[in-house]
Formats: sequence, C-alpha cells, structure tokens
Amino acid sequence: MNEKESTKDKIIKTASRLFQIQGYHATGLNQIIKESGAPKGSLYYHFPDGKEQLALESLQVTAKFVLNQIAEGLQKSSDPVIAIQSLIHDMAERFEKEGYEGGVPVASIALETSLISEPLRNACQSAYGNFQDAFTQKLLSSGLEEKRAIELGIVMNSMLEGAFLLSFTMGDSQPLRMVAKQIPVLLK
Repeated sequence: MNEKESTKDKIIKTASRLFQIQGYHATGLNQIIKESGAPKGSLYYHFPDGKEQLALESLQVTAKFVLNQIAEGLQKSSDPVIAIQSLIHDMAERFEKEGYEGGVPVASIALETSLISEPLRNACQSAYGNFQDAFTQKLLSSGLEEKRAIELGIVMNSMLEGAFLLSFTMGDSQPLRMVAKQIPVLLK
C-alpha cells in the first residue's frame, strides 16, 4: 500500500468514527485532519469536493464492512433462524465490548443528511438496501417465497436498526438479544 492510500484510509476511518460518535454536522474537517494525523493538504487532495465527498466514501467503506459482517454471520448455518440469531448475538457481544464505538454510522448520517443531501441519502439507501438484500437472499436460499423473503429482509433490518438505537440509549445489549429471541416467531 502506498503512502497516499494509507493517508486516505486513515482519513476515511477517522471520519467514519467521528460521524458515528458526533454526527455529520458536529464533525469538522479540521478535527478529522487532527485526529487522523494527516496533512491538511492530503484531505483536499483525496476529497476535492470536501466533506460531502468524504462522507460518501466513508459511508461506502462502512457499508461494505457491515455487509461483509452480515454475510459472514449468515453463512454460519444453513438454517436461517440459527444463522440470523447467531449474527444478532454476535452483534450484541460486539456492542458489549465496543459500546458506542461499535455502532453503525450509516444511521447517524442518514438521519442528519437525508433531507439536505441527495448523494448522501442515495448512499444510505443503497447501504440499507444491501443489508436487507443479504437477509432476503438467506431466506430465499432456505425456500421462502420471494415476496415474503423481501418483506422479512426489510423487517429484520428495521428491527436491528431499532434494537441498536435502543441499545445505545439504554447502554445495554438487551434490545438486540430480544430481537434475536423473536426470529423463530417471525420466520414461522
């Protein structure tokens, strides 16, 4: 990996973390530069269109990471109930270890920017669509009818987002564990 790629990766990683913790609007470019250790000029070199471009690339990297985590979790069992419950329990354990640092920054950017930035709204929509599709594909592979699998993919992603929000506000992984407990009922 060359120096420019390494610097760009540091900036994206720092921006992703700060967007998640502080939100899009409360995170300034100067803070990202300072915390990433990158020279100021490198931020504008890699992201000539500024903060929105940096947020877009951060979202894309984060969404790819989250999607890989979901896909890996869903591959742990051919039984969708076991696979989804296992994935959610893994998420709950990660939350317990990492707390606020281990959340999903897509949600914070989506909430703050969807009404003011079409490119960021589209990136969030794409990320959520991919997450939902991972659940849908798992359900389809187990023989579930397509319409029902699509609906349940959306429901599962929505439940997980809500459970993460409640876990953050409560400081407890119980909402995630409660969602996992309901998966067999949902997939009857």
